[in-house]
Amino acid sequence: MTGRPTCVNILFHNLDDRGNQMRALEGIKVLDLTRALAGPFCTLMLGDYGADVIKIEIPNTGDDTRHWGPPFIGEESAYFLSINRNKRSLTLNFKEKEARNIFLKLASTADVIVENFTPGVMERFGLSYEEVKKVNKNIVYCSISGFGQTGPYRERPAMDQIMQGVSGLMSITGEPDGDPQKIGIAVTDIGSGMWAAYAVMSAIYYREKHGEGQHLDVSMLDSQVAWLTYQAATYFATGESPKRLGAAHPNLVPYQGFMCKDAKFINIAVGSERIWERFCQAINLPDLKDNPEYAVNEVRVKNRSKIIPMLQQHFLTRTLNEWLTDLQAGSVPSGPINDLEAVFNDPQVIAREMLTTMTHPTAGEIKQTGLSIKFSESPGELRLAPPLLGQHNEEILSEIGYSDSEIEKLKSDSII
Repeated sequence: MTGRPTCVNILFHNLDDRGNQMRALEGIKVLDLTRALAGPFCTLMLGDYGADVIKIEIPNTGDDTRHWGPPFIGEESAYFLSINRNKRSLTLNFKEKEARNIFLKLASTADVIVENFTPGVMERFGLSYEEVKKVNKNIVYCSISGFGQTGPYRERPAMDQIMQGVSGLMSITGEPDGDPQKIGIAVTDIGSGMWAAYAVMSAIYYREKHGEGQHLDVSMLDSQVAWLTYQAATYFATGESPKRLGAAHPNLVPYQGFMCKDAKFINIAVGSERIWERFCQAINLPDLKDNPEYAVNEVRVKNRSKIIPMLQQHFLTRTLNEWLTDLQAGSVPSGPINDLEAVFNDPQVIAREMLTTMTHPTAGEIKQTGLSIKFSESPGELRLAPPLLGQHNEEILSEIGYSDSEIEKLKSDSII
């Protein structure tokens, strides 16, 4: 073990020696060899709750997303800024042996390594799990890839767009008579990052109980297939692939969006017969409740093509806010379909601190999404702004024993 505070210990000792509140993952050291989105989102989650995340990047260029834009804030990519807070940046040129030695020295006292290279790349660098385990048998080594470390597709390149298609997600997304569509965010990347963060914490817990680390194999394909849940269940039950239904639900009716009189859209979610009764009263169509063609969900699903156009015409008679007032008064799950301007001005979003700001060394004050999980005893924190490339080279190297002159030589030799 490394001797640093551990996850289990932190759960029960949430104050440091000075009486300050500790973060849930304080004392956990993470080496982040990731770029783009899946890996950085994983390490963002770990960093937000106190882990010391060292983001290791290629000298001069860094993470690909540093250059993804527009938009830029000053010289900084808005994309990069969105997923790289609470990290320190160290540049290492793994083509050089000394850079690999530095990495192994860092790994010898680290808790976690997260990497998302194509399978085989870390082995070619001499930095595979098996090599790192020689210097730290307790390491939790998480590999994120498109298709996983095994199987016939393991070496194929992968991006979110590709994986939304291969996983079947795009086949069930879009209008019935339209083309397959991708989700509006890189949900396969982000979901894989969340799975990876969950895996890392599970492995740390296992290490606390059994005293050993392990290798974690997180695949974007596996992650998205696991998310198919009830759509997969429909296929398993019927043998037929589910079809695209636009904003509608395959198993519940009405459960979708409708346009209102003011051309704004409302979402309705009738998830039970009790809600159906309240829905009919709230929209002032009480006789609809007992109509044999619509009285229970099973027949409403069968008669989707009749009830949905009828409801759409009805919703066009009033404005969004008028409908929301009556539906919410009747405890019917409903809400507006907001654009992002509306989201970040919503009083509930603001009350939950899901919009926040921090100061960046060159971009000034930048807006960030907030912390989605609220801990009562060990809350997360926005401590560090997204780093400049190599911003923490001297700081990190000095922590592991390099002198100023040695660091200068590493620079002149293009190792950092």
